[in-house]
Formats: sequence, C-alpha cells, structure tokens
Amino acid sequence: MNKFILIFSLLCTFWNAKAQTGSPFIRLVEPLKENNTVTAKRQFIIGSTCKTCTIFINEKPVKVYPTGAIAYEINVAEGDTAFKITATSQAGKTISKTIYYTYTKAKPEEPVQALGIQSIQTYPEGNLVLAVGDKIQFSVKAFSGANVATINGAALYEMPLTQTKGMAGIYQGEYIIKATDNFAAMRIPVTITGADGQKITKETANTFAILSPLSSDVCFTKGRLAHLEYGLGDDRLGGAKVGYLDSMIPLKILGKVGTHYKVFLSPGRSAYIPDDVVTLAPKGTFAGYALTDRWQVYGDNNFDYVSVGLTAKLPYQSMQLTDPSKIVVDVFGATNNTNWISQLQNVKEIKNVDYEQVSDGIFRISIYLKHQQHWGHSIYYRGNNLLIKIKQQPKSLLLRNLTVAVDAGHGGSNTGAGGPTGVAEKDLALAVSLKLQIALQQEGAKVLMTRTTEKFVDNKERILIYRDNTPDLLISIHLNSSGDPLRAGGTSTFYRYVGFRKLSYFINLRMLQLGLKEYGNNGSFNFMLNSPTEYPNALVETLFLSNPEEEMLILDPEFQQKIADKIVAGIKDFLAEAGGGMNVE
Repeated sequence: MNKFILIFSLLCTFWNAKAQTGSPFIRLVEPLKENNTVTAKRQFIIGSTCKTCTIFINEKPVKVYPTGAIAYEINVAEGDTAFKITATSQAGKTISKTIYYTYTKAKPEEPVQALGIQSIQTYPEGNLVLAVGDKIQFSVKAFSGANVATINGAALYEMPLTQTKGMAGIYQGEYIIKATDNFAAMRIPVTITGADGQKITKETANTFAILSPLSSDVCFTKGRLAHLEYGLGDDRLGGAKVGYLDSMIPLKILGKVGTHYKVFLSPGRSAYIPDDVVTLAPKGTFAGYALTDRWQVYGDNNFDYVSVGLTAKLPYQSMQLTDPSKIVVDVFGATNNTNWISQLQNVKEIKNVDYEQVSDGIFRISIYLKHQQHWGHSIYYRGNNLLIKIKQQPKSLLLRNLTVAVDAGHGGSNTGAGGPTGVAEKDLALAVSLKLQIALQQEGAKVLMTRTTEKFVDNKERILIYRDNTPDLLISIHLNSSGDPLRAGGTSTFYRYVGFRKLSYFINLRMLQLGLKEYGNNGSFNFMLNSPTEYPNALVETLFLSNPEEEMLILDPEFQQKIADKIVAGIKDFLAEAGGGMNVE
C-alpha cells in the first residue's frame, strides 16, 4: 500500500475514533473567535463534535452529521447577541461554549457637509509612470456646488445625481499628459474652491511621474514564465493572461502602473507585463517592428513545426479555434514580406498554413489541423525565427501508451480549503491523486506526479516540471469551498482553452454519475495549471469540502476511489471521441 494512503487511512481512523468517543467536544472552524463583529445578519456556526453527541444552539437542536460535522445558519440581530452551543454525550456528559456577535448595520453614505475633499480616486489605480497623451482620470468626493480642479487648473465637473445614485458632490474629469509636463513621483494636488473664494487642497494617495526621455523605454522578457496580461484587473488568480512569451523579446514601454509595465503591441493595442519578468534594455534599444522572411513547415516523429523568419524578435499571442480546428498566432509588429511557404510532406498534424496582414502591426498565422482535438502547442524563438511547435495526435489513444500528469492541489503551508471537521484540502487532494495514480497505472499509463507526499510545491515550479516533461494530459485535483456550507455544493471542472474543453467535459459527465450536484464545466479559467498550451489539461473541483454532506463523502476512502475511477472513465471517453469513437493502435 502507498505510504501516504496508509498514513491517511490511519488519520481517518484516528479522526473517526476521536469523533466516536463518549466525551463531548465542540471544535469550531467558523467562527474562530469568541467575540465577532459582523456587518451581515446571516452567519454560520461550523465545526464538529463527537459522532454520538447531540448539539443544541440556544436550546434549538442542530443536525450532527455522521462525521460529527455541524453547520448551522443564524440570523444576528442588531447589538450584542450570544449563542450558546451545548454538546451532550450519550452518557449525559455536557460541555458548553458561548460565542458572541456584534452586528453593526452599515451606515448609509452621506454627502460632504462642509467645504472640503473627502476622497480622491485616480484611474488607472496605483502609482503611475506616464507618457505624453496618457490620461489620468479623477473621481473626487467633495462638498457640493463648489469648483474643483487639478493639474494646471484642469476642471473636474460635478456629476448629476442620476449618475451618482443620488449622492451629491461627486466630481469627475481627466487630465491628458502634455509634452510640457515634467514631474517625478509626485502626489497630484486637487483643489476645491468655495463660493467665498476659500480654497482647500488635498493630494492623491498615489504618486505620478512622467516617463523620462533619458531612461530606457524598452525592456526584455526574461525567465521561462514571462507573460502578458490584458489589463490591470486582478483577483486571487492574478490578472487575466494574454499568454506566455519566450525570453529576450524586446517590448516598448509606454508607462508603468504599480508593478506592471504598460507595453506597446500594435496601434490601438497595448498590454501589461509584471516588472519581475523583464529587465530594462540599454537606452537606444529598438523594439516593435520586423518583416517576415522565409517560412518552412515540417515534422518529426512527435511534433510538426512552423518556422517563420523575422528580422527581429516580436511579441505574440496564440489562440485555439475549433470547427475547423486550427491554431492562430498573432505576431505584433510584423509586416508581411513573405513570397512563399515551403511545406514538407513529413507533417502529420498540420493540414495547411496560411497568413493574413490583419492590420498595421498585426500579422496573423493560421495553422489548420488534421484532427479535431488539439493536443498542444508551444511557441519560442530560434534566433529570429519564430517556431510554432505542434504536438501530433498520439499514434495510439490507449491509456497504456500515454503519459498522464496528476497534480495534487495545494500542499505544505498552502492548506487550501477546510471542512467542518477541520480536515484540509491539501490532504484530501493528495489522497484522491494517489488513488488516481494507481488507477491510471492499472490501465498501463505512465503517470507523472507533482507530489506524492505532504509537501509544498509552488505553482510556477509545477508548470516548469510539466513543460520539461510534456505529458499527453494533465489532471489537477482540488476541492471547492464556499462561505455557505448548506446551499453551495456540487462537482465542477475547469479549462482555459477551447481546444482542451472536451477533456474536462467528459470528466464532468462521469463525475455527475456519483450523484453529485452539477456545478458546471467552466471555461476561460485563469488558473496557472490551466495556462499551459503544451498539453490538454483539466482542473477537477471534485466537490465542496465546506459542505458537511460532501465532506462526509470525500472522507470515505471508498468514495475517493470512486472519484478516481470516474476520472479515468472520463479520460477514456475523451480519448475515444478523439479517436473517432474507438481507440485504435
């Protein structure tokens, strides 16, 4: 038996034994504190007790799940509210715990009552380095009916109440950077002037600077994970990525917002790149334009290649399309100077290659594929030649002839979600992944594992591991979570690129056979493990660990095995469709 499976089974036995003991206990995972200040009336008391105990909250009986889990919804009144939790064993032994909530209703926002400025918001948000023609947008909350102005007397205008949800004193406007502007790391003053001529000035929280003509306006990508982002939006998954770039590609800098450089791609198209994946080029370095040169399309035993000659390295973006199946690569700054494309007969996946000058500065390469299913591609430079490397459909679509990567989510200090009984996502994701490893090996597949023990592995390291080993497929195992333990639940799958959608789709269909609620097959997912284009990949959120009913399922090693078996069945369904309904050697 795998060492981790044995340890996890022993832990499950320990948890079960502890939960079944006659001594009552109350272990809460929500709330964690005795005294809690909240602004929402709906709250949840979540935790566990012994399996044979009864629980009352303020003398009302609460369901105790077979695992000992409890999840109880409460409605908190204004002021201080006490909730007494009482656990009683079958032998009649009782313990109690009281938690307190202070509910404070959010006060409605009020207009500024006297001459002054309450707040200044600038867009884009963050400290900015700007170029001529860039805009700084202002939204200021101040005393109504006054005059508000910023740099060089640029006026900000009070918005009508219909545009501010009835709030008076909201001023908006913008300032466009001029060639005569010259300031560095300064906070911009905004001044309000009253009817009596009194003036009050307040500065922005963020600093602003003009891109110096003496500094470099070009940077080079560096490392193996340099990536462009569409804009400045962000969430826990990071900014929405355009895609990864090879190293040493020059990018023209237009400015900087916080830790991100704004870079030029083509007329009317810019993007952002984190400053830790670029290095500034010497002053006078060129970036942005090149002519296309000689093309060649050829193949070897596993991959087809499109080699496009350029006179300089340029940034690019790739897309997967279906119906018909093709890969589209936009090269930013390239202008067509190609008179023919040499296409050799040794290609196995490429049906045809074409190009189009979409606009000034955008050169589009279209690669039509012979198979409907995308099996992966990568883009890199060899000298100034842009290489698009396309994986051929495997000769055999039987699992015993394929390599499957299994990524157990989280690990180490990254514990992931938690269940009502206190179990961590990292442990359950590993338990399912190890069972999936064995199930795949029993089918004859070669299996690559991110981790087989309880340890931390950074997501960037995970991507590089599989970029170097290039599996045929990757499955990432996770468990979902919600702040609502009673209503939120179900199984779901996630993919980033439409060409890989069918893998997650078929796994999701099989997972639903376990009787779990449907939480969807979700596309355009901006998770790092879904970002590689080199191989089909899917993230499986098996169920909601926060839901006590579903936590009870996933704690059962037999149900973990059922999940592993359904994922394998979904993979086989995916392979069968890719092979035209049959797996043929």
